Amino acid sequence: MSKNKRPENMERITTEALAKVFVDEQIEEVRAQIGDKKAILALSGGVDSSVVAALMIKAIGKNLICVHVNHGLMRKGESENVVNLFSGELNATLIYVDASERFLSKLEGVSDPEQKRKIIGAEFISVFAEEAKKLDDISFLAQGTIYPDIIESANVKSHHNVGGLPEQLGFELVEPIKLLYKDEVRVVGKALGLPDNMVYRQPFPGPGLAVRCIGAITRDRLEAVRESDAILREEFAKNGLEGKVWQYFTVVPDVKSTGIKNNARSFEWPVVLRAVNTRDALTATIERIPYEILEHITARITAEVKGVNRVLYDLTPKPTGTIEWE
Repeated sequence: MSKNKRPENMERITTEALAKVFVDEQIEEVRAQIGDKKAILALSGGVDSSVVAALMIKAIGKNLICVHVNHGLMRKGESENVVNLFSGELNATLIYVDASERFLSKLEGVSDPEQKRKIIGAEFISVFAEEAKKLDDISFLAQGTIYPDIIESANVKSHHNVGGLPEQLGFELVEPIKLLYKDEVRVVGKALGLPDNMVYRQPFPGPGLAVRCIGAITRDRLEAVRESDAILREEFAKNGLEGKVWQYFTVVPDVKSTGIKNNARSFEWPVVLRAVNTRDALTATIERIPYEILEHITARITAEVKGVNRVLYDLTPKPTGTIEWE
C-alpha cells in the first residue's frame, strides 16, 4: 500500500470520541517521529494548519515553532486573531512576520491573475525560508496537508504549502492529518478545543484578498475589499446566515461608475457581493438573501467604505461562473 493511501478500514471521524482517539494516536506518532527535536510550521490561520498546530502543541509543546506571515492580503482582523489565539491562549511559540509592504510592492502593477498567484506563492516561500534559516536546531517541517491534497497532488496547497523547502533546508516532513477529509479535520479541531470561528471558517484562497481585488492591486481598492468584506461578514453573522451559507465575500473590480455622494457627483468603485452554497466546489448555487438584508448591507457599505458608490449582487451559479472571480 502506498504510504499516502487512506487505509480501507480507517473509520470515518464523525464524532468527538473518534476524534479524541485519532488525536491521541497522532500525538504518539508525532512524538515518536520528532523526539526531543524541533519542528516549524507555516500557520496561515486556516482550518488545516490551525488543527495541525493545536495537535502538535499538545505533542511537543514549545518545540513547535509556528510562523505566521501577514502578506497584507488577509481579511480584517485575521492576523490579530491568529496571534491572540495561538500565542495568547494556546501558549504557542509563534513568530509573527508582517511582510505586507514586501508583498504589495512585488504585486504593484500586476493584473494577470495567474501571475499574481505565482508572485504571492514564491514570496511566501521566500519569507518562510528566511525565517526558518534564522532558527537553530530545526529538523522537521509540519504541514496541514489533507487527503484531498494528496489525491489532487498537482494542486497541493500551492500558496500556503512550502513545497520544496524540506529538501532545500534539510527538513523532514510531518503531516499528521494527511489521511483526513476536510469535514474530519473540523471534527478533530473541535476535539482539540479550537473555537468555532476557526474550525468552521469558510474557505479562503491562499492568495487572500488579491483574488478579490480584481486586476492590478492598489492599496485603496484593497482596503475597500477588506472593509466591505468585514461588513458583509458582520451582517451575515447578525442575521443567522453565517453557518447557512458555504462561502460569502466581496469583490471590488477595477472599474468606476458615476454616482452621487454628499450631494455631489462621485466617480467610484462598485462592490460586488457573492454568496454561494456547494457540496464539492465543482458546482455552486446562489444563496437567496432577503432583500431587506441586502438593502441594509448596501447602505452600510456605501456609507462606510471609502471610494465606493454602488453595491451589486452576483447571481451567477457555477457553471457558468467560478466561485471566485479570479
